[in-house]
Amino acid sequence: MSTAPVCVSVDCPAKTNLTLHVGDPREQWGGRHELDTIYCAISLADTLTATLKPPGTGFSLELEGDHLGDLSSADMRRNHAVLALFAMAEEAGREPDVALSIDKRIPVGAGLAGGSTDAAGTILALNELWELDWPLERLKRVAATLGSDMPFCIAGGYAHGTGCGERTEAIAPDCDEAAVLRRQGYCGSLVVGAYRSQLSTPQVYAAFDRLGAGEGDDNHLQRAAISLHPRSGEAIAAALGAGARHAFVSGSGPSVVAFTPTPAIRQAVVAAWQHSGSVDRIIAAEAPAEPMLKRHGCTIS
Repeated sequence: MSTAPVCVSVDCPAKTNLTLHVGDPREQWGGRHELDTIYCAISLADTLTATLKPPGTGFSLELEGDHLGDLSSADMRRNHAVLALFAMAEEAGREPDVALSIDKRIPVGAGLAGGSTDAAGTILALNELWELDWPLERLKRVAATLGSDMPFCIAGGYAHGTGCGERTEAIAPDCDEAAVLRRQGYCGSLVVGAYRSQLSTPQVYAAFDRLGAGEGDDNHLQRAAISLHPRSGEAIAAALGAGARHAFVSGSGPSVVAFTPTPAIRQAVVAAWQHSGSVDRIIAAEAPAEPMLKRHGCTIS
């Protein structure tokens, strides 16, 4: 007979968009734009831990990390992970008597879906903690009620996203489409150029509505993001000049992702960024990545 876990942790990978084609805003979607995107999860990850609390004691949230941005002063009831806890509790008919802790490594407000992947990690952890045994498709439906990137973050890997990005179709590792992405260099080693500053996604979309997409940009939001945060454009130019196979703004930015096919090119990109001062932090990662769950026997005092 299995013993129910009292503590589950999930390494929740960040996401980037290998392509992000932005269509018209849709009134029925509250003005959000139609998207066609190829998602890719990367190994830069937050670690979310969910621990059972005594009945009737409610939830708690603890944040750790050196780069919390505006999360440290935000209302914790609006945190994406807490909203995911409430949504799962309602769906499962459970009380949200759970302690959540998040070790933040993904930059905040960076176009890397840090909040969305924390929500997805919460959903995955509660599915295990509460022994629900729900399939991924049901978990994705819960995630879709919370935000556009969250269904993708449930599974990670590669995926094709449509709608507002919430409708996802996994790209299996052994399928032809995944093989094409690998041949194009969208796999293996990469570096993330991160910033102390953040960009508001609505602000970037407003700039996109004024400016449109840049010629040849597979990320249609890149021109808008660079207009608001010029250092992102400088980082892209520096990375491509140093030999990166691809370099682009991640999502709505301002972070820049550079795929580096060899260790020498990775070193060259890092050196170019350091020399130019075009990024504030440099983070090594791999792609694609998937969430990783761990069961523990931990307790809370």
